Amino acid sequence: MSCHRTVPKIVLLALLVACLPAVAATEDVAALIKRQSQEFSGASASGDAAVLDRYLDDRVTFMIEDGSVVTKRDILAGAGPSPKGISNHLVQADFHVQVYGPVAVTSFTDQSTVHAYGQVSHATYRSTEVWQKETSGWRMISSQTTAVPQDPPAATLPVKLLDEYAGVYKAGTDVTFVIARHGDELTGAVNGGKPYAIKAELRDVLFTPGQPRLRRLVQRDADGKVIGIITRRDGRDALVLKRTS
Repeated sequence: MSCHRTVPKIVLLALLVACLPAVAATEDVAALIKRQSQEFSGASASGDAAVLDRYLDDRVTFMIEDGSVVTKRDILAGAGPSPKGISNHLVQADFHVQVYGPVAVTSFTDQSTVHAYGQVSHATYRSTEVWQKETSGWRMISSQTTAVPQDPPAATLPVKLLDEYAGVYKAGTDVTFVIARHGDELTGAVNGGKPYAIKAELRDVLFTPGQPRLRRLVQRDADGKVIGIITRRDGRDALVLKRTS
């Protein structure tokens, strides 16, 4: 048998050992990036400008949750402790990092807990960051954050008011939307499709659970009679339906 394709065990062992430092180094970088990223989130919540300055590259491309792109100078200028009576705490979850040599890419969820004058509110943000190894260490060169929308609390409305919403609504000849009442609950169906739950955020403002970006605004005439529904997505009117029955 030819032996030129057979690797002696001692050579194979040496090759495996030689690979170990590289693997360990990658794991160390991942742990370092995770730590720095959490420190950055904490500094963002507390307004610690020194930490933000240390981890941000001077040319960082940084998109915040409202879609605005800000500079490092903007971020540092807005840093500072919260007003008295207000505190914010950010904790990362679902953290993932991929290391590509001198570049690392992260994705994670920030869970925000805000205490304000004895009240507590929560919000969730989804972020991705890009870190680059520089002479001064690993620094963030890009970040993008989006707010994860949540369903609003559902309001309990009188059955008489729910009955006012029940009916058939049309947009042109192609879209028929039917609202029906079942006890103290509402359902909606489009073009004869499967009905789904509809909830009220407050009087004349309806939403579909699981679609927090969408609202349905009830239209009334001068006498208070329901005459239509405006479908609004992300603050913009998308479709107007007129009541036909």
